[in-house]
Amino acid sequence: MPYDLALIRVAKSGRVAVATIDAPPINVMTLQLYGELVQLSKEIEADDEVSVLVLRSADPDFFIAHFDVAAILAFPTDAPAERSAALNDFHAMGERFRTMPKVTIAQIEGRVGGGGSETVSAFDLRYGVIGKTRINQMEVPIGILPGGGGTQRLPRLVGRGRALEIIMGGEDLDAETAERWGYLDRLFRADEIGPFVDRLAARIASFPPEAVRAAKLAVNAADLPLEQGLVEEAYLFQTLLRTPAAQRNMRRFMAMGGQTREGELDVAALAARVNAPD
Repeated sequence: MPYDLALIRVAKSGRVAVATIDAPPINVMTLQLYGELVQLSKEIEADDEVSVLVLRSADPDFFIAHFDVAAILAFPTDAPAERSAALNDFHAMGERFRTMPKVTIAQIEGRVGGGGSETVSAFDLRYGVIGKTRINQMEVPIGILPGGGGTQRLPRLVGRGRALEIIMGGEDLDAETAERWGYLDRLFRADEIGPFVDRLAARIASFPPEAVRAAKLAVNAADLPLEQGLVEEAYLFQTLLRTPAAQRNMRRFMAMGGQTREGELDVAALAARVNAPD
């Protein structure tokens, strides 16, 4: 599938798509960049050849600064505010990244704020750089609030009190605190983050695509009451059990030393060999 975008470069390698934001000078989420992120979310979701999406920035200092304030000032305000029965386009974009049957990874090397932070808070995995990654929700200080999902996703990531500190304070959240609070999943040195993300993405993409898809569906079912989530997990397990890839890989696992002392001492490497090409 071709990705015809001006501000986001998309490169595919196997079942991994790497999307690099390049919108100088600071990757402000202009209406053009926002539109391309929406387009990216739709095209990645529809691309059956992709199992993993990595989103990164060409600028090591700015991932996405924030949504374009000049564009927000141009939003219509002549009619009363109304509650909508459906998600707006920004919220729908975030939900596509959260629910699409692919693993979504944000490689956040510099600053991410406002709508950029709200976008990546919908991703499955977020990685940052020690002493450099910064998160900021600057909406309340300028008289608005995070309207791209931040008031809903941040409490789910870091807890209500910490979310309120981030939103109400409008101060930078440093990388180390962001990891401790659960916004970032892991931290790396600047020279480590790219190789780690590339290696993880390639590893996930080497696994049976149907297993990757079903595992994400099962984890998303954790949002349901526990009993419903367990029922969904059981159904997805039974579904995968009936696939040729599962039957083949389980037999390979046993033939290559699974359930032996030697094999199980390095089971992660054994799992990778199971999925190596014939």
